[in-house]
Formats: sequence, structure tokens, C-alpha cells
Amino acid sequence: MFDLITAGGWLMIPIILCSIVALAISIERLLALRADRIVPPGLLADVWGLYKGSKLTDGRLREIRQASALGTLVVTGLVNARHGREAMKASIQEAAGDVVHQMERYLNTLGTISVITPLLGLLGTVIGMIKVFSQIMVAGTGNANLLAGGISEALLTTAAGLSVAIPALIMHRFFQRKITSLIVAMEQESLKLVDVIHGDREVDFK
Repeated sequence: MFDLITAGGWLMIPIILCSIVALAISIERLLALRADRIVPPGLLADVWGLYKGSKLTDGRLREIRQASALGTLVVTGLVNARHGREAMKASIQEAAGDVVHQMERYLNTLGTISVITPLLGLLGTVIGMIKVFSQIMVAGTGNANLLAGGISEALLTTAAGLSVAIPALIMHRFFQRKITSLIVAMEQESLKLVDVIHGDREVDFK
């Protein structure tokens, strides 16, 4: 492995660094975007029970807000419930903007890595091919082994760049899709709370 890295030249260093960053982001987002952490099951039922029992103290609201993304939206809605249905919905939508921003943390970096690593690999290949042609100018084309070895080394960076870019792109798309589904789930749960508090639907929290 070390021989391959050495053969690829100095551009292998930023490619390897990009792979480390992409792996770290992927692991962090996999942990942070767990469905049970973003939209805890049974949260609305618990909050409704506390609300009906007049047990939603400031401390309890703070705990719910900090526990999950859905908790943040629910508490924001509850705090503004007395101002009417539309005000409650508007406050939830405003809070959702911040929640979505937090959920999308580091995804731009991951997307950038998926774009720049193939370019770094291509640059390494171009530099390597320039060296190969320089050798041809000096030694001619008689040594086929030398030329084949030089071309093989030149292509290493492209292979390395693609090896990093493809998984990074897959994970970027995966997280985007996951965030979209979580946003839909949070929206549905929040609207349930709005409708129940303002008497527009029966309690059906599950």
C-alpha cells in the first residue's frame, strides 16, 4: 500500500486526506441522523400527556427541546400555541429551518470531496504523463517496460481519486434522501400536534 502511495506522487496526500475527512463525516452523520434520535417514537404521546396534565414546566420543555430535532419543533409550537393555529405553524416552520441546517451539517464538504478528488486524480495523471513523455524524449521508445511502468504510476492517482469520490458521492446522496424523509416525518408529527391542540382532529398519537 505504501508503495502505491509513493508511486502516485505528492497528489496522493490530498486524496488520502479527503478520504479520511469523507469517512469521518459519513460516520458522524450516520450517528447523528438516526431516525430514533431525530424523530423519537412516542414523543408526541408523551408531550400530549404532560400538556393535558399541566406538567410541562420550563425545565421539562428545555429537556424535550434538547433531546431531539422533533422535540425542538414541538416545544416551539407549544410555546406559541396560545397565539393561534397559524402562529403556531409559522413558528414551527421557522424552527424547522434551523433544524434542517443542523441536519445538513458537513454535507457540503462531503459533496465537495466527491467532486474534487477525481480532479486531483486527473491532475496527478496529467503530471505523470508529462513525466512519461519527458522520458520518451530523453530515452526514446525502446524501453517498453519503462514506459508501461510510468503510465501505470500516472494512472494511480486517477484510480485513487475515483475510489474516494464514488463512495463520497453515494453517501452524500444517501444523506440527502435520509434528511428529506426525516423532514417529512417531522412535518407530519408537528402538524398532528397543531391540529390536536386546536381541536381540528382527534388524538391519535402512536
